[in-house]
Amino acid sequence: MNKRKMKETLLGGLIRNNPTFVLVLGTCPTIAMTTTLFQAFAMGVATTFVLIFSNLFVSLLRGLIPDRVRIPCYIVIISTFVIIVQMVMQRFMPGLYSTMQAFIALIVVNCIILARAESYASCNPPLYSALDGVSMGLGFTAALCLIGVVREFLAGGSFAGMKIPGFPAMDGVGASAFGFIVFGCMMALFNFAMQKLRERRERMEASVLPLAGGAAEEVAE
Repeated sequence: MNKRKMKETLLGGLIRNNPTFVLVLGTCPTIAMTTTLFQAFAMGVATTFVLIFSNLFVSLLRGLIPDRVRIPCYIVIISTFVIIVQMVMQRFMPGLYSTMQAFIALIVVNCIILARAESYASCNPPLYSALDGVSMGLGFTAALCLIGVVREFLAGGSFAGMKIPGFPAMDGVGASAFGFIVFGCMMALFNFAMQKLRERRERMEASVLPLAGGAAEEVAE
């Protein structure tokens, strides 16, 4: 078991390959399901569940799935877990399900899930594939929640359904057009922060290399 690969896989979807802010996948649910924090979180959890188990089963069955029909097979696997999510939400959260029904069904063709099944789970062992699903799911959920917090706060002056007294609501913030603006701003901030962190790491590595070289020369002498 490669601990370095496990760490890279687990952290990849959160930061370096964040599906929303870096890979720009799953834009449709990102805009539609982030009008409130609760909806954003529910959508993220549902997608994470499907990601983990579809990745796991695609990896387990990758040697049995014929190459020419792999995409239909992936969709059948993904659909199975989407149906499980639908059944659970209908039973325990009927009110929430009624508002999210169309987008829960669309998880079947969510490009994040299909992309990970095709590019990762189909050529990696089950453990790594499941970890990739966890990582991508958490990254997607975190991005949705960040956007949901901003949109809910600006739209009604509330946080997770709790109203903040005296905060003026902004008309039109709940609309899709404004959702794209918030999404774009959050994506720009995320990538700016990542760029600054990379530059800082490169400067630190550059400053360490001369010291390491000097130490090596002293040892050689």
